[in-house]
Amino acid sequence: MPLVSGLVPSRFLVLTAHLVIVITIFWSRENNVRASLPLQCTPEEYNRRDTEMVVALSVTLGLFVVELAGFLSGVSMFNNLQSLLSLAAHCSASVCLSFFVFERWETVTYWYILGFCSALPAAVEICLFISVFGLKKKPL
Repeated sequence: MPLVSGLVPSRFLVLTAHLVIVITIFWSRENNVRASLPLQCTPEEYNRRDTEMVVALSVTLGLFVVELAGFLSGVSMFNNLQSLLSLAAHCSASVCLSFFVFERWETVTYWYILGFCSALPAAVEICLFISVFGLKKKPL
């Protein structure tokens, strides 16, 4: 039981840290958008990259809603495998996104971080939702 009691608060804290960093990127996305463009760019190019960044951040927030809904509803709160996967993915995302902000990485890099660190745990969360509510099975 000590493993479960340690995973639940750790997972919540790491999810919250990742969420805070994503919100921070929303506020300061101009630097990362400019890093993706040449020095002399047109306003259309800037707007296109900015829109791409807003879409990526919005998708991330949507995946947060899915994962937090599963976590707070109890579907995956005590599932050790999902907790470890989520903990590893969101901890990695928090570190990578910190570098993303401070080092002004290009916006293309954000899509990789989104895929591995947000979409993967959310996909597993959706599978658990289907298993519990659709198939009426107990979570592992």
